[in-house]
Amino acid sequence: MSTQLFSSFQMAGYSLKNRVVLPPMTRSRTDQSGDVPGCLMADYYQQRSSAGLLITEATQISHQGKGYFGTPGLYTDEQIQGWHQVTDRVHAKGSVIYVQLWHVGRVSEQRFQPHGAAPVAPSAVAARDTYVYDRGDQGEVIKVPAAQPQALTEQGIQAIIRDYRKAAENALDAGFDGVEIHSANGYLLDQFLRTGSNQRQDKWGGSITNRCRLLKEVIQAVATVLPVERIGVRISPFTELKDMHDTNPLQTFSYVIALLQELGVGYLHLAEADWDEAPEYSDDFRALVRQLYRGTIICAGGYDLDKANRVLDKGFADLIGFGRSFIANPDLPERLQQGWPLSHFDGDYLFSSGAKGYSDYRR
Repeated sequence: MSTQLFSSFQMAGYSLKNRVVLPPMTRSRTDQSGDVPGCLMADYYQQRSSAGLLITEATQISHQGKGYFGTPGLYTDEQIQGWHQVTDRVHAKGSVIYVQLWHVGRVSEQRFQPHGAAPVAPSAVAARDTYVYDRGDQGEVIKVPAAQPQALTEQGIQAIIRDYRKAAENALDAGFDGVEIHSANGYLLDQFLRTGSNQRQDKWGGSITNRCRLLKEVIQAVATVLPVERIGVRISPFTELKDMHDTNPLQTFSYVIALLQELGVGYLHLAEADWDEAPEYSDDFRALVRQLYRGTIICAGGYDLDKANRVLDKGFADLIGFGRSFIANPDLPERLQQGWPLSHFDGDYLFSSGAKGYSDYRR
């Protein structure tokens, strides 16, 4: 068996104890009154500090960036303090932790927005057959259709860039080692990249250069706060979740990946489709990614040990994220290395409250 997955790795001046990554996974366990991480979340992340690198669940940069119940923010003093207890406990276990900075864009509903406003997006194009999650009157999880969005103004776009920069400042105050910019899976920055959701005719839409402008300016703004090598970016080429479409996704994402190389970001995180029978990236595409981007590459989505070893051994990735496997196996790296069986998570508690199905999984 290949042992590369369990070897140490140098990234952005940090020494990762292995090449296993806890990737971002929304679990909706914050304090509902202020989207503040609490002791329960600190327990969860500390338990999974068996990974060399932890990337937090998606964390909204502002009230406007919110689209689901129970998701954490990083724009108030209370949220910063809540996250600090998480980072302290992860660091005590010898792991590195980045926060994923997030704005949902059109994937939201008025109940989550400031003053009940419509969600914002590149263009006033709704995400068809797309739902957000809230709590019902009895505390149950309910699905709500994503609302009709309003197109962002120039002033609104500039405010979002400032919000990303401020969130990066707050990340440092909260003790994070770096940040990941979420530009995948149909959320705001991804919406700007793709022709189906971005129908603007100004400098933020139309050409590939214009559609990538917001991502570029967000990265540049965040890079005024922390070294660019401590910034990662997550993208999801070809994924059509949340009604996402593009007329030429290979051309679009080849441009995006080359842009990340030009800007010098520390890592590229590829979010691959992870549902049953989902199409996999071809080796030709993986080789193209490696050709265009020469920094650290993280791959996540539907990985088991065999697939991880294959991608690592071929040189297509440096680190591997294991999402679903980490939910019920906080000691996942050891289980994989020793060949021990993996526990299965309880899907009824993915988005819930309390420790059950969250931090009560044991070795």
